[in-house]
Amino acid sequence: MMVCDLMHVTKAAEKLGIAQPTLSLQIRALEEELGVILFDRIGKKIVLTEAGELLRDHGAKIVRDMRNAKDSINELRSYQRGTVTVGALPSDLDYRISKLLIDYHTEYPRIKLKIISSIEITNQVLANEVDIGIGLLPLPDDRLIQIPLGREEYVLVVSEKHPMADRAAIDLQELRHIDTVMFPEGYIGRELVDDCCRPHGFTLRTIMETSTATSLLQLVKSNIGATVQPLPLIQSMDDPGLRCIKINGGAPYRNMGILYHSDRFLGHATQAFIRMAIAHFGGK
Repeated sequence: MMVCDLMHVTKAAEKLGIAQPTLSLQIRALEEELGVILFDRIGKKIVLTEAGELLRDHGAKIVRDMRNAKDSINELRSYQRGTVTVGALPSDLDYRISKLLIDYHTEYPRIKLKIISSIEITNQVLANEVDIGIGLLPLPDDRLIQIPLGREEYVLVVSEKHPMADRAAIDLQELRHIDTVMFPEGYIGRELVDDCCRPHGFTLRTIMETSTATSLLQLVKSNIGATVQPLPLIQSMDDPGLRCIKINGGAPYRNMGILYHSDRFLGHATQAFIRMAIAHFGGK
């Protein structure tokens, strides 16, 4: 499996901490046992044969099953201990799920929580880098189990000093005339808003971009510009210097959810986190 990942026997041996000839002998022994060639050499490079590709696919499942077996046995030996690794969007990690983390630690103080901030949650889940992810649904991938947490509507967020601070609502079309500060293009939240505006013949008039929610909202509070963000995210901040304005005529929205690999073993600690996350988001 290491040779398949690196496509280089010497580098694979170094990473495994064994001598290259030893690894080559093991591969040769495996080929003799199976009666097939697993790797072809093309010049200085190696490539997988058709048999090699089949073994790699089955090998990946074997590795996952072994890890899940170890996780299950370890949990049996030390129930209420262990680590839960969760992937979350940066803005939600900063503001949206802080109370969830506190509540979980209060109820399960012996379990270590490891929260990873990322906009690549799906890839992390599929690569088994995290136990579960909290991100946007739906996702077109049969390898993922997806649990909806709810729909969140976006609103226009302005400073209390902004000319529109007293407005309760605006039409979507009015966004074209407002200076905004937003996440950079390519960020999930930014793409959701732009995709909503394009059918109406415009995109946001963004005068400044920043990649963190903290700096973004500091710019809004300083009245540099407005922003468009999920209402529950802004409500969780409870900042008197910010005003939320409803967007009529087709406001952007996001569907939040929990996702995990269908082959992933979920221990009691992880299942408990999922139950608390559902309650946390459902109560908003």
